[in-house]
Amino acid sequence: MSTSPHTRSPARSESDRVLIFDTTLRDGEQSPGISLNRTEKLEIAHQLARLGVDVIEAGFPITSPGDFESVEAIAREVEGPVICGLARTVSQDIDAVWNAVRDSQRPRIHMVLATSDIHIKHKLQTTREDVKGQVRAAVAQAREHTEDVEFSLEDGSRSDVQFMAEVIQIALDEGASTINVPDTVGYTMPREHAAMFEELYRLVPGLLDVVVSVHCHDDLGMAVANSLAGLEAGCRQVECAINGIGERAGNASLEEIAMLLHTREPSLGLWTGIETTEIARTSRLVSRLTGYQVQPNKAIVGRNAFAHEAGIHQDGVLKERETYEIMDATTVGLRSNSIVLGKHSGRHALSKALQEMGFEIDGQALNTAFKRFKEIADRKKQVTAMDLEALVTDELRSEDVGGYALEWFEVEASSLRPPHAKVSVTLPEGGSATGTFTGDGPIDAVFQAINAATGVAAKLSEFTIGAVTEGQDALGEVSVVLEVQGVTGAGQGVSTDIIDAAARAYVRALSVAVARSRSEHTIGLPEAAAP
Repeated sequence: MSTSPHTRSPARSESDRVLIFDTTLRDGEQSPGISLNRTEKLEIAHQLARLGVDVIEAGFPITSPGDFESVEAIAREVEGPVICGLARTVSQDIDAVWNAVRDSQRPRIHMVLATSDIHIKHKLQTTREDVKGQVRAAVAQAREHTEDVEFSLEDGSRSDVQFMAEVIQIALDEGASTINVPDTVGYTMPREHAAMFEELYRLVPGLLDVVVSVHCHDDLGMAVANSLAGLEAGCRQVECAINGIGERAGNASLEEIAMLLHTREPSLGLWTGIETTEIARTSRLVSRLTGYQVQPNKAIVGRNAFAHEAGIHQDGVLKERETYEIMDATTVGLRSNSIVLGKHSGRHALSKALQEMGFEIDGQALNTAFKRFKEIADRKKQVTAMDLEALVTDELRSEDVGGYALEWFEVEASSLRPPHAKVSVTLPEGGSATGTFTGDGPIDAVFQAINAATGVAAKLSEFTIGAVTEGQDALGEVSVVLEVQGVTGAGQGVSTDIIDAAARAYVRALSVAVARSRSEHTIGLPEAAAP
């Protein structure tokens, strides 16, 4: 018989604790169109620490100076979680990770090498024996830097189990403390996944003395189910990402894993250190900074996750919430919007409200936030906590995006003639430029005018509009994905004026796409590893 979802086990064993390894800033950032700057990565990392994750995979330091600097900054500034970076089994990669994370209170080196025959033959173009030699040398080198070394067997779910056992034993002999066997392409099924780990535990008894980790992708929509199967087989670390972002169809969703273990703890006997009330806020932050919107019916954090449309459901919930809700929305931080400021609120009130929300802002950053707050307060009757969160996150994008910046725009719109727009854009090399265009609609006219001002022939790929809160005076959020020379960039803007929000989002996406295009055409970057 099932237990009430809201009762908790009287005593928790450390052996049943599941470590949450967050890869939002590494695997998540490999999603098409996402390119976070140093300021944005730091803000997400600080929020992940508040959320209570055990490990933050902060990036892939060898890929670029910018990624190295971001990982280094997170290692120096974010306290609590283990901070790690990803490396291939290449000496320069391993040294780059160590140099980036060495100032962390709890540094980790995470290495990856494929073990499936299809990867060994076609991607690595080598042999099984060479793979074993690379693992031996790489883990030994990493152990010279730190005792906390994780080794991942890429495409593990399609690898020969006997060969994986040999590779794992080598990694353990050289001192690896965490072994990760990923379902890199989202191919396996729960029963197969559990059986694979059970066999590995049988073949490699030493796995009982280290942390064994799961890392599942969602290509067949099985990432969370496969992760749970691994946990039930004995694994005690889950690698996941906020909102499930990541390569292709993404990773196991952190919020789904956390709430699955939280809600079904009496049945599973497993638990995490996640502060569940921070889940919704973390989800919104990542969505805004990446430009990846959360689908309305997304489990746990979607707009409709706790909504009831059918009359029978509404009637049941009104009589007793647990008739249709297995979780309380406030447990994940939804329906919590208590902070309200008005147009007469001063700088001190704003600062105090932001501090209560976990934002440490002062000096010029506070002045800028206060200016945006006053602009919004003049247009809205009340500015809520979610409004403030959106505004501050929007300013974070402005601080360090670099590239182009919107100065001003004018739009002439009428049902009698096509809309005409004029914009002024600050250029990366200094100075500004103006552009004009007559488009199919006011937003299209602004977008084309920005192209004219910058001289960049960007192509719009995605355009979405949402509202931060309810009501006629709600802040509007616009997400834009565009393409420049085959390279995508995403951006987001927030304003009560939807055209203003759209223009901000477009300019930011343009800055990201142009920067990425120049980087990819001038620097030979290593192939992104994907556990």
